[in-house]
Amino acid sequence: MLERAIAGDAPADLPVELLAEDCGQALFGVLVEGLADRFEPGLCDVYARLFSQAIEWAIPRLESRALIERYRRVRAVGRQKRLLHKVFVLSRITLGADVVVTSVVMSAAKERFPDAMIGFVGPYKNYELFAGDPRVQHVPVAYHRGGLRDRLAVWDELKGLLDAPDALVLDPDSRLTQLGLLPVCDEERYCFFESRGFGADSTKSLAELTSDWCAETFGMNAARPYIALPDSVPKSEPYIAISFGVGENQAKRIADPFEEKLLALVAAKRMPLYIDKGAGGEEEQRVLRAVERAGVTATFWEGSFAGFARIIAGSRLYVGYDSAGQHIASATGVPLITIFTGFPVPRMFERWKPTGDRCRVVRLDRPDTDQALTAVTIALNDLTA
Repeated sequence: MLERAIAGDAPADLPVELLAEDCGQALFGVLVEGLADRFEPGLCDVYARLFSQAIEWAIPRLESRALIERYRRVRAVGRQKRLLHKVFVLSRITLGADVVVTSVVMSAAKERFPDAMIGFVGPYKNYELFAGDPRVQHVPVAYHRGGLRDRLAVWDELKGLLDAPDALVLDPDSRLTQLGLLPVCDEERYCFFESRGFGADSTKSLAELTSDWCAETFGMNAARPYIALPDSVPKSEPYIAISFGVGENQAKRIADPFEEKLLALVAAKRMPLYIDKGAGGEEEQRVLRAVERAGVTATFWEGSFAGFARIIAGSRLYVGYDSAGQHIASATGVPLITIFTGFPVPRMFERWKPTGDRCRVVRLDRPDTDQALTAVTIALNDLTA
């Protein structure tokens, strides 16, 4: 189905087999993410047509045709003129996207609505990245990954939380609404940023495009990514923060022995290394194996992502794959080296790459250990000179 959609021959109907609860990875991990990662406006239409059928199947009172008609209306960009007392900003669920996209929307909302309560709607682990911002309150909502019904279960809770006549809902292409398809409030109180189709002809990053959308929607021209960590105290000595996390997408990493060779290169700069163990399991084993084989000394972080974000924010340099860590470094002005591979189309690279004067992005159209190490060596010498 994904190949047919990319070729311009998307089927009219979603196969019922994909709606089974044990097909969550196929429906979301392959089809939905595959359509979204191309950042093509035409594939946004395909997604809306197919996934609205899935919603109707799981929630019969939501008709596919009505969902599509609403989607076409709300994705049109228009200036928001009303001053409201509450502004709810929906989490993108993934941590990196909440830094690159959601934080930009919150930044614009704080300026546009200086007297309003700004509510971050999403899981606590995501809110932790902004918990030090006195303007932002947490509106807790859990998003359960899994099959179709698991992921749609949040809808009733969302409607209850967001149903207030004096509240504006800002949706930055959130998984909570399944990329804008689930209606959670009246349309006149809802602003939707279709990040997969906005600025389609541009090579700008998602952070830049989100800022452009905020300028068009709110008249705020300087919104940028940010984080606000409570009690963030940098260490006194310079050190390097490292993450080998790839968000369960193994296409983003380079096979052994790349990671151990990378550690040896970085350790040659004679600064302490702080390495995230990730969520455990396969990633932790990779980290421990790479450190042992590289023969380097490192301090390991084993805890919340917000805790590691503090480490990144206080570091002299951040090194990692395309993942949330690079966006933390970029948002906090930390020099960074990111190894970026495994992207299906060049536009995905353009959208997700970090931007800034001290960002060094190693783009690899195919995984290549020698090419990557050469590029990292040049970047290391440049940023630590």
